[in-house]
Amino acid sequence: MTFEKLVAEADAVSVEGWDFSWLDGRATEQRPSWGYQRLLGQRLASASAALDLETGGGEVLAGVPSLPRLMVATESWPPNLAKASALLCPRGAVVVAGELPLPFAAGTFDLVSSRHPVTNDWPEIARVLRPDGVYFSQQVGPASVFELVEYFRGPQPSEARNSRHPDHAVAEAEAAGLEVTDLRAESLRTEFFDIGAVIYFLRKVIWMVPGFTVGEYLPRLRALHERIERDGPFVAHTTRFLIEARKR
Repeated sequence: MTFEKLVAEADAVSVEGWDFSWLDGRATEQRPSWGYQRLLGQRLASASAALDLETGGGEVLAGVPSLPRLMVATESWPPNLAKASALLCPRGAVVVAGELPLPFAAGTFDLVSSRHPVTNDWPEIARVLRPDGVYFSQQVGPASVFELVEYFRGPQPSEARNSRHPDHAVAEAEAAGLEVTDLRAESLRTEFFDIGAVIYFLRKVIWMVPGFTVGEYLPRLRALHERIERDGPFVAHTTRFLIEARKR
């Protein structure tokens, strides 16, 4: 397929929700060894009241075998909010627009979860947890996919490269009154097989190259297309960490 067709296709496809199936055959991402959705399902099976923060389109939560009697999910982006509601409400979950402070009484939940949150409001997480309640989350780690970020934005300062380090999460969780009981981190290989995959990824994961548009980055996109055609897939590395913390 020509560069022009790849660009037009990737620039037109919907990026609503948090389903990356459009990239099947066009990009690969190695998955963390721990299996977040499976572990989340185990914890939800024994919870009585749970909250899933920044649920996206609800795809991860919808894929677990059973939900507790009280299951609430939050999401702030309107297209994702509608999709999550369609997936989760038929299973008895309540989906609300994400906002801070969280619109829940203190000590409401025995489990709070989040997959790839943009931010962590640790005091609010601690507030809505019951005593001995658990926060369970898989998060994006430091300098994730920075090979791609720096291709378009140039070298990033050390503060940007380390801004999502798990050590920071541990310190902030403990300062909010949580005890970290599990912490794991991995660096994982990601490959983009064509320029359409790159465009789709940057349109969907909007914080990687803020303000990304095809028009603004067309020369860099064309150069990267030629590089992929000549040398093979563009390789980057995602970083992920798993954190579990209990309210003291």
